[in-house]
Amino acid sequence: MRVLVIGSGGREHALCWRLARCPSVKALFASPGNPGIASVATCVPAGDGTPEDWLRVADAVNADLTLVGPEAPLVAGVADCFRAAGRVLVGPSRQAAQLEGSKIFAKQFMKRAGIPTAEFRVATDEAEAREALKHFGVPVVLKADGLAAGKGVVVARTREQAEEAALDLLSGRLVGPAGSRLVIEECLQGEEASFIVLTDGRRVFSFECTQDHKPVGDGDTGPNTGGMGAYCDGRILDAVERRQVLERIILPAIETMAAEGAPFTGFLYAGLMMTDEGPKVLEFNVRMGDPEAQPLMHTLEGDLAEALAAAARGALDESALRWNGQCSVCVVLASEGYPGPPRTGVPIAGIEQAESLGAVVFHAGTRRTDQGLVTAGGRVLGVTASASDLPGAIERAYAAVRAIHFEGMHYRRDIAHKGLKRW
Repeated sequence: MRVLVIGSGGREHALCWRLARCPSVKALFASPGNPGIASVATCVPAGDGTPEDWLRVADAVNADLTLVGPEAPLVAGVADCFRAAGRVLVGPSRQAAQLEGSKIFAKQFMKRAGIPTAEFRVATDEAEAREALKHFGVPVVLKADGLAAGKGVVVARTREQAEEAALDLLSGRLVGPAGSRLVIEECLQGEEASFIVLTDGRRVFSFECTQDHKPVGDGDTGPNTGGMGAYCDGRILDAVERRQVLERIILPAIETMAAEGAPFTGFLYAGLMMTDEGPKVLEFNVRMGDPEAQPLMHTLEGDLAEALAAAARGALDESALRWNGQCSVCVVLASEGYPGPPRTGVPIAGIEQAESLGAVVFHAGTRRTDQGLVTAGGRVLGVTASASDLPGAIERAYAAVRAIHFEGMHYRRDIAHKGLKRW
């Protein structure tokens, strides 16, 4: 089949890297893609980013299947546009995509569906925020309602920090219009995990569990980012915990969506806190995670394209995909200034040497120039390696990281270290 992947980041490179290895894929396209994706797919320019524009791209390449990487096109209704035109796209409708597009929608949905999550209040102005904060102790969590590229969450340690964060979000200073409405909620305690499934609206294939690392600094210090790395390890959740997540969270979400007239198809991502009371949802996403996609695609076996097409048709075969049993670690290399305005246009060296050590280097924010490969974003590369155990995967990933250099490069040196206690 002819497959189109929408997007240009590390997640899309990882998806294209895996799709290029699928026997069912005869032609692979990405729009707009990036220099790394160009090594495995044909990159096609994007237009204005509207659903209608993405449909024109799919028509131009005669795509049998389209996969959407980032959340924004899904929230804008690209799936509805494609289905109205008779084109196959794996992903939720605009209504179902509000699970990620609006934190308020998601919290109210979870309440209706009986899905365990943190207690919360909604605020639309400073007075409401001050009143809502009275219901919580500290630390307390403030979340922008709209899409904020992973940067719309603030964990305030004091009442003063909470009030300042509320004002920064509501005023637009922190994340722009996405913060015009807030969810204020209790700060859950426990260990975080990312649980992602592929669903056709009824059946699900559960990917192996992963852990993301949002804060920019070692030891989970500093401001939140889009993700500084992730790892995949079968020991993150045991069999009982996986069953709890499916029965208490994933299946109720899918069943409630269908009951409310918005059947959910595609990737459903539950960001979890494993509390003493069991798993609770921190957030839902409606697409494959980034950087979780990098270690997941590195350890996935089976024909992903066939599984995606089956999910889009409502006929998913849960046994079509499988995990290869290895652990995988992705370390994100970021530009100077990130998660603030990044320094770009900086030459990158060492990728070939890193890959000669057994890693795959997924491009997230790069650009090809006459002078060679340069940085073009905050998160630049995702260095990913696997091994039979987690310590080995960590060692391989960081050996490859040390081979790469660009001025101002920074990265966390403790990706996956939380998982070592299970080995």
